[in-house]
Amino acid sequence: MPYKGVLPWPRKMKPEKLEVSTAGEIEGELSTRLEDNETWLNQTFSNCSDLVVRKVHLFNSIPCMVVFFRELVNTQQLDDELFKPLLNHQTIVSDTFTDLIEQMKSELLPIAQTVIVSNKTDTIKQITKGQVVLFVESSSQVLSISMKGKLHRDLQEPDMEAVIRGPKVGFIENLGINMGLIRQQIRTPQLKMEQKLVGAISQTEVVVAYIENVASPTVIDEVRNRISQLDMDSMLESGYMEEMIRDAPYSPFPVLQMTERPDVVSASLLEGKVAILVDGTPMVLIAPITFWHAFQTAEDYYTNFIIATFLRWLRFLFTFIALTLPSLFIAVDTFHPEMIPTSLILSLASAREPVPFPTLVEIMMMEIAFEAIREAGIRLPKQVGQTISIVGVLVIGQAAVQAGIVSAPIVIVVSLTGIASFLIPSNNMSQAIRILRFPLMISAGIFGLYGFSFVMIALLIHLVNLRSFGVYYMSPLAPFQLSGLLDVFVRAPWWVMRKRQSRVRPK
Repeated sequence: MPYKGVLPWPRKMKPEKLEVSTAGEIEGELSTRLEDNETWLNQTFSNCSDLVVRKVHLFNSIPCMVVFFRELVNTQQLDDELFKPLLNHQTIVSDTFTDLIEQMKSELLPIAQTVIVSNKTDTIKQITKGQVVLFVESSSQVLSISMKGKLHRDLQEPDMEAVIRGPKVGFIENLGINMGLIRQQIRTPQLKMEQKLVGAISQTEVVVAYIENVASPTVIDEVRNRISQLDMDSMLESGYMEEMIRDAPYSPFPVLQMTERPDVVSASLLEGKVAILVDGTPMVLIAPITFWHAFQTAEDYYTNFIIATFLRWLRFLFTFIALTLPSLFIAVDTFHPEMIPTSLILSLASAREPVPFPTLVEIMMMEIAFEAIREAGIRLPKQVGQTISIVGVLVIGQAAVQAGIVSAPIVIVVSLTGIASFLIPSNNMSQAIRILRFPLMISAGIFGLYGFSFVMIALLIHLVNLRSFGVYYMSPLAPFQLSGLLDVFVRAPWWVMRKRQSRVRPK
């Protein structure tokens, strides 16, 4: 059944009242006089040195004005496809200037993407989008022509997601190209892409993609509703969108999937999910998701199902290790040493003899140092970042043991925990696990296994109560659904998974 909980909408990001323009009105109809329109543009775009306003005479007699931003337009295409056809054309068959605009759109510029605009607000939107806007004397309409220059990088392999098998291409910062990459893989008119504008100032284009009659109408409507209620000045990255439209904003667990792989988005759409693309970022959001999606990769479905199942078990095991190993070691070593074999406890005691700190302080120091080194490795250039991370951990760990600050078993525990966290495919889930280690360690250091158990039970209750756009986060375990388990702990063969998983409620 649909989720009927209280959603934290709407969320606003407007600390002050927005002043859109200080010189020149942006509402109302355009003037029929070219000079008036030029004056209005100069006032509205004052101090914009990259704005180009060029006056020409079309058909050797009609005064016109072309307006565009220099760096957003392909000037070679502008000369070849706009100026040459219009300047060289000699005949005028239109009786009115309105008909002239229509004639230029249909006959002289049939290939270019053109839109007729008749008010100031839409004219400014077209100019700031990188369109070429053509004003004609005695006409209150303008012609917006798409001749955008290349302001994006070439397609390449994703940086955040390693591609072992599958298409070695990732999304880029251009929304149109990202939409095309999805269209290239899903060639059906049922693939819908609804475009919206978000951000009062940035006017960022956002696309909601889904497959009609496959995605749940309830989920589609919920995504539309949450995006339409956004009240923001800007949307510079999909992270803004993720934080603003997600359920449970104070939860560390990701309730939207983030990816820069077109094949992952295409597969998710075919499962009945909804994708959210934001212009200017290669990161695409996918909703709804469950907890188990964080441990699945695209390669699971490209390789043998037996190998994929084994790798999933490995990820689940090491995720549990990454979350609980330090806190379990603290609890057992501090409060329950009788649970450790005698020979091992004697070895641990001899290793910890020169260390002046309790186990909790030792592990906390090493965990913080490990996280700091990992963060430093991310911020450093790629050529040296990974080397610094590995060498830094080894050097600091060895030096700390020799100096008697920490014991060797602690270094082993922290190192194994750090390696285990790298096996989690989802970066957002990995960050959540890394953060949750610290309250677990503190509770285990104060109350032993009782504190550890209490936090784990609270964590489980939190996960069971989480939703992702109305979908239960722990589905198909809670609520239990036997058919949904075919793609959770195991990756069943393709001939067994004949139906889409209902845990994301496809129609």
